[in-house]
Amino acid sequence: MTVHVIIKRKLIINDPEKLTPLIKELSDRAKLQEGYISTDTLQSVDNPGEYLVISRWDTEENWKSWFQSKERRDIQGKVDSLIGERTFYEVFKPAG
Repeated sequence: MTVHVIIKRKLIINDPEKLTPLIKELSDRAKLQEGYISTDTLQSVDNPGEYLVISRWDTEENWKSWFQSKERRDIQGKVDSLIGERTFYEVFKPAG
């Protein structure tokens, strides 16, 4: 069953140019994972430092495999240390 993963980040950073390559690397590597479908990255109109990423995967297991991988955790650790905030994740499935 397809799942949608909601990823929320608040960016409180003075050096966004250091963050952009890391976010791109996460996205590029995710695209190579089994079960990856697509990603939309949205920026809040009211709070420009807040981002919402909606990632779609064939199965929850596909997502968990990527989420738990050392590769993703290493890159995400660098992102979190730069933004000074923890990234939040929530997995949704189609209703019904």
